[in-house]
Amino acid sequence: MNVLDWLLDSDPAIRWQALRDLADSPAEEASAERSRVAAEGWGARLLALQGEDGQWDGGTYFPSPFDDAEPGQPWTATTYSLLLLRDFGLDPRSAAARDAVARVRANSCWEEAGQPFFQGEVEPCINGMAVSLGAYFGEAVDGIVARLLDEQLDDGGWNCEAERGSTRSSFGTTINVLEGLLEYGRATGGTPEAAAARQRAEEYLLERGLLRRKSTGALIDPKWLQFSYPTRWHYDVLRGLDYFRDAGTAPDARLAEAVDLVRSKRQPDGTWLLENSHPGRIHFPLDEGDGRPSRWNTLRALRVLKWAETA
Repeated sequence: MNVLDWLLDSDPAIRWQALRDLADSPAEEASAERSRVAAEGWGARLLALQGEDGQWDGGTYFPSPFDDAEPGQPWTATTYSLLLLRDFGLDPRSAAARDAVARVRANSCWEEAGQPFFQGEVEPCINGMAVSLGAYFGEAVDGIVARLLDEQLDDGGWNCEAERGSTRSSFGTTINVLEGLLEYGRATGGTPEAAAARQRAEEYLLERGLLRRKSTGALIDPKWLQFSYPTRWHYDVLRGLDYFRDAGTAPDARLAEAVDLVRSKRQPDGTWLLENSHPGRIHFPLDEGDGRPSRWNTLRALRVLKWAETA
């Protein structure tokens, strides 16, 4: 099987990124394919699910109604729907994106205390997502960024449990904030303070090789060795590597073990499997299920390896 052909024989959300990141196609070809995200496939299907209230599934972070007895965490509300549209590469300048985001801005408020969507709430993990989405879709999120910079912990990262006394950072919270600050810097030029905070947080991950305790060198969580998509709020090694690739810096030598892990999980047919899917309500599947070849994981793994090996 030709893996690139397999990726190109897919949804526009996959095709345009494969053209850009793997096939080295002309920019105009990838851009033309990207423009189809709003009108075809997963992107069009997800846009059509936005409700008359401007939200997805009736809520901002959680759908409404939502029963706590429901298995897993539901992934169908506005936040995770917008994150998918960003991952799909919906052009933020398109009419479809502008209309969808305007309706979110006008209607969607955080369940925590009724804050408007692009003002954020109190948990740094969620605020990292809000920064990422606001910056990507052209909304002002300077206030959320300022809050996140104030909440950075002494070891360089962030933790949603800090308000309950935690002084150690969390990989899961930190990767969400880092992705937000990267998008913020890309969209606005950023600030020296935000750039310094991002560098400190990157060092927090690098000191631990993306997977090990700094104190003992022990593996922090075996689940991080399994690659999921969508990642939701969760961390894994492939997500960490794809962040550093997206940041455009040269690979640090401390990423070598993580890169070797990605290389080792390549299947004989050249694909990577879907693993550790996070249970809960979804709009529709994007892959064939755990243990099956995953176009999303294959795309992400191949572009990480291309970045690491080219450097």
